[in-house]
Amino acid sequence: MNTACLVCGLVFERESGYFAGAMVVSYAIAVPILAAMVIALILIGGLDAVVALIIGNTAYLVLVPFIFRYSRVLWLHLDWLIDPDEPS
Repeated sequence: MNTACLVCGLVFERESGYFAGAMVVSYAIAVPILAAMVIALILIGGLDAVVALIIGNTAYLVLVPFIFRYSRVLWLHLDWLIDPDEPS
């Protein structure tokens, strides 16, 4: 991840533990995506649930870097929405 925004100069690194909330956002993004993948494999592919879970989890690993990055971005936006950094 970049250390600062190229457009506005916002520094992404915060205090220790700041991005702990991003884990909740990541989980909230990941669960519906993984569930949709597994359900699609079961219904469309006609696979057994265990096989669909194994294939879905393996395929989901490709999405992990994207979900990690965008969960942090969404967490930053939520923080800015709740407590905007107003210039003095």
